[in-house]
Amino acid sequence: MNTNNTAAIEKQKRGLGLKASARISNTIIYIILVIMSIIWLIPFVCIVLQSFRCESTWIESYVIPQKWGFDNYKALWNSDFPRWYLNTFIIALVVSAVQTIIVLCMSYTLSRFRFKMRKGLMQFMLILGMFPGMLAMIILYRVLDDLHLTGQYGNAVPGLILVYVASSGMGYYVSKGFFDTIPKSLDEAARVDGANRAQVLNKIILPLAKPIVIYTVLTAFMGPWGDFVFARYVSQMYPQAMNVAVGLQSWLATTTMVHDNYTLFCAGGVVVAIPVAILFMCLQRYYVEGVTGGAVKG
Repeated sequence: MNTNNTAAIEKQKRGLGLKASARISNTIIYIILVIMSIIWLIPFVCIVLQSFRCESTWIESYVIPQKWGFDNYKALWNSDFPRWYLNTFIIALVVSAVQTIIVLCMSYTLSRFRFKMRKGLMQFMLILGMFPGMLAMIILYRVLDDLHLTGQYGNAVPGLILVYVASSGMGYYVSKGFFDTIPKSLDEAARVDGANRAQVLNKIILPLAKPIVIYTVLTAFMGPWGDFVFARYVSQMYPQAMNVAVGLQSWLATTTMVHDNYTLFCAGGVVVAIPVAILFMCLQRYYVEGVTGGAVKG
C-alpha cells in the first residue's frame, strides 16, 4: 500500500514538474515573440505617426508629431499619387484574375491527367523557375519596346500585365499539391454522371479547394502590387506610367523631395498598405489552409 502511494506521489510530482516546465517554456516563447513583434512593428508605427505630422514636412529627429492632422493625406490626392495608385490597382486586379485561372487550370491538369512527358514538363518548369527573372529583363524590355508597351509610349500598364501573366503556369506547385489531396473518386463519380472535365473542375474541385483558390488570388495580387525593379525599368520614370512603388521611390530619389515631402511619402506608404492589410486580415484563415494543404503532397 505504501509502495503504491509513493509511486502515485512520484507520478504526480513528475506531472506537476512537466506542467511547470511547459508553462515556463511557453512563457519564454511568448516573451520572445512579443519582443520580435514589437521590433517588427516599430518602423510601421513610425511611418503612420509621421504621416499625421503637420508642423513640418521635413525629416525630423522626433517620432511623435507635435501637431496632428490629415494635411498630408489631402496633399497626397493632389499629386500624381492617384494615377500611380490606379495603375497599380488595374495591374494587380487583372493579373490576379488571369494568373489565378492559368495556375488552377495548370495545377488541375498536372494533378489529374497522365500524359507523355508530364514529369519532364514539371521538372523543366522547376529548373526554369530557379533562374532569377532579372536575367531576362533586358530582352523582355526589348520585346516590350518593339511592341510599344513601355512608358515611352504610354503603355507601361498593359506591358507589365503581359509580363506578369506570361509565366503564370510555372507557379503550379502549391495548388497541385492541394489538388492531389482531393480524392480522384469524386472526379470519377462526376464523370460517370456525365460531367465533362471543365464541369468537374468548376463544380466539384474548386468548391472543395476554396483555401487554395484564395491563396492563389492573394499571391497573384501581391506580386504586381509590390513590384519595383521591373516596373521601374518598364515605366522609364514617366509619371503617368509608374506604379505606387516606383512613384513613391521617385519622391525619395531627390534631396529636395526628401526634405519637402517626407511626410507625404509616409502618407502614401500607409494608403498603399491598407488594402493588402485588410485582405490578409479577412482571408488569413484560408491563406494558411491553402499553404499547409498544398504542402502535403507535391
